[in-house]
Order: sequence, then structure tokens, then C-alpha cells
Amino acid sequence: MKEKILCAKWILTSVEVEPLKDRCLVVQGDKIVELGSKQELLSKYPQAEVFFFENGLIFPGLVNAHTHAPMSILRGIAEDLPLMTWLNKVIFPLEAKLQREWVYWGTKLSLIEMIKSGITLFCDMYLFEPEVIKATEESGLKALVGEGLFDFPSPGYGPLEKGLELTEELLRNFENHAKIKIAVSPHTLYTCSAETIKKCLKLAEKFGAKIHLHLSENKEEVREIKKKYGKTPPYVLKDLGALSENLIAVHCVRLNKREIELLSRYKVKIVHCPESNLKLGSGIAPVPEMLKKGLMVGLGTDGPASNNDLDLFSEMRTACLVQKGIEENPSILTAKEVFKMATEIGAHSLGFKDTGKLLPGYKADLAVLDLNHVNLYPDYNPLALLVYSAKSGCVSDVMIDGEFIMRNYKILTMDEEQIKEKIQNIKKEILKILQKTFYISEKKNKLFS
Repeated sequence: MKEKILCAKWILTSVEVEPLKDRCLVVQGDKIVELGSKQELLSKYPQAEVFFFENGLIFPGLVNAHTHAPMSILRGIAEDLPLMTWLNKVIFPLEAKLQREWVYWGTKLSLIEMIKSGITLFCDMYLFEPEVIKATEESGLKALVGEGLFDFPSPGYGPLEKGLELTEELLRNFENHAKIKIAVSPHTLYTCSAETIKKCLKLAEKFGAKIHLHLSENKEEVREIKKKYGKTPPYVLKDLGALSENLIAVHCVRLNKREIELLSRYKVKIVHCPESNLKLGSGIAPVPEMLKKGLMVGLGTDGPASNNDLDLFSEMRTACLVQKGIEENPSILTAKEVFKMATEIGAHSLGFKDTGKLLPGYKADLAVLDLNHVNLYPDYNPLALLVYSAKSGCVSDVMIDGEFIMRNYKILTMDEEQIKEKIQNIKKEILKILQKTFYISEKKNKLFS
């Protein structure tokens, strides 16, 4: 097996280790096997293929722990609306007319965006997930995916029972897949009854799968659930037996101290989506309090229709800055903490425990930050550059399982121009639906029902 040697100005292996200056790493197959000096490793592996990044920073691939990738086709359609209005008045009516082919091409568009943001692993919940899986396999990215399950009929599968059957089929088919894992994904407590949650739990338990759902995203959700059950969402899940280390709870904006302690006791995994929460006016999650209680908190962008991008660099920066501002404490959430959220914690939460660090034995899932960009000068502190200065488009190369999927800014696994052309055609079809269903005011750039 021919090794690959990657040499760079900087290598950030993990937040626990100081960045390595002028060092190299060796990739054998899909794993990292060694780190050392250029002279030492070139001598030890004379037949290796060598890649030099003289002004590059190699870092662990980022983990987008929550998104709805196909929603790139809806980016910019419904702006400046609160969550429930956004969902019920615009998104759900549009999704009722969703087509399988749109999901495939919308996913591909999002995968391009994620690769350019240095993301190597993501978690997705949406409709027509077999199409998401197909696009993801073609791209080379890794993912935990789950068909969104609702009490009402879905355009992806029809009635709920068919959705559960589809999920079980995916769980069986991808049980031993190298890059794709399947989650059971009830959308949330206000779209799924207690009985639906129980069915999802039974299915997840059968396969040892993750449960992935939205939780306590805003005041309106908490108020609705409390009115229906007499309890807040975390306690409803507790009564249903849903709290466990296999639960991935997304958003968790509206949690009090008792609820945080409860989730911590059951080792629930949390995903923080700061920019989507801010844009939808949902609020700011109490991340420092979660971390103090030992909760594992990953980082996600949410969907590209509510964020409106898939740039995890931007998400890291926002996650840090918003907590510093509201707490009036510049050290309340540090660059080290948020980078760990965006790499190894996210990977661990999604069930990919062999990625998220660049150390021997870990998968060779990595990206290269091109330090030639002016916003990355000077390079006193590589970690600070990644969290506070880098942006999507500053990544030149991405490797997954030891194979480059982007090299010198060119994505090798997908045809970017073809994808953009397909998206333009889908846009025309969606506009026809909008003209029949909604009134669009171009002057105000708003959409009214």
C-alpha cells in the first residue's frame, strides 16, 4: 500500500496539542499512521507520494452536526419570519410539492458548499433521504442521515408507517457501510405524537441507532408542548424513555438549569446552531452552562434555507462571539472549546469515533486552509485563524479516508457546473409553484401567503 505524506507550514492535530510547525503526516490507506519531520518521514517512506503545502494549515475535517442539505433549493425564499410562520406558512406548503430529483441536486449543491468549508462529515434530516444518501456517496463525504418522520403524510414516503418501514430498510442496508450511518429522525415533539416517538425509540433500539430530533428550539414550541403534555419537552422525552446517550437533541435554545442537568444525567448529545437560532429569532442557547455540566455539544449550521449558508467557520465564530457578548466575558467560550465542538465532539456525537483528530490510528479526514488569503495574514495563532478569521472558500484541499475529494480548489467527485445548471432549472419550477400558491412582492423581497 503506497503511503501519502502531507507536509505543511502548520498541522493542527487536536486542541489538546499545540499546532505543529513545518511538520508532516503519513497516510496509509484510510488512516494516519505517523507524524514527524519532513526529513525523517521522507527517508522512512521513500516510495510515498508527497504533497507540499508550504503556506498551508492542515486541520481535522469539520463536522456539521445538523443540517437539512436539500433545502439549498429553498435558500432565500422566505426571509425575516419567525420559526413557526416560516415552517407552517411557507416551508411545509412548498415541501408538499417536493420532487425526488430536486432533493438529489439540492443535496449536491450543499455538498459542494460544505466541502469548500472544510466539512468532511455531516448529519442530515430531511425528505427523500435515499436521494441524499446517493448524492453523498458520490461526493465521498461521510454522513449520519435520517428520513424526517411526521404524524402527517410526507411527500417522501406517504403515511408514517411507510416512513418507519423506509427507515428500517435504510438501517438494514447501511448497517456496515464505511461512510454512511442511519439515524431514526422524528422531526420534533410538535409534529410527532408520543406514540410516534415510542415507535421511533423501538426501531432505534432494535438497531442500536441514534435518535435525531429538534428540541426546545423556541418559546412557542415549549409553550405548545407544555400546554399539550403539562411538561416541557425534555421532561416529555424523559417520560417516554427517550433520554439516552444515543439521543441527538438539536437546538436546545430554551433550556433551564434543571433541564440541562437532566440531559446531562442521561448523557444526551446536543447540537448548537447559533446562526439559524439568531436569524429565526429563537434565541441563544445556554452553551456555557451545558459545557459546565459535562454535556457534549456539537455544532451545526441547520439548513441552508434558515441560516442561509453551510459555512462552519462562520458558525464557530458566531458561537464564540455571541456568548462573549451576552455574558460580557471574553473567555466564556474559547476558540479551543468551539473548535473541539466542530470536530471531535461532533464526530463522537454522530457515532464516528475514529475521526475528528489528526493522530495515528484516526481516519485521514482533513482539510487544508490556504494561508495565502489576506484575511489569514499573519499566522501567529493557527487555531485563532480557523475560528475567528477563516471563511468558506479559504480551503484548498479536502481528504476523506485518505483520498482527496478536493485538490487545489477543484472538487474531484462532482461536476460543479452541471449542478449549478440543474439548480437553475429547479428554481424555475419552484417559481411556478410560488406564483400559483403565494404572492411575491419583488420590491419588498418578501413572500406573503
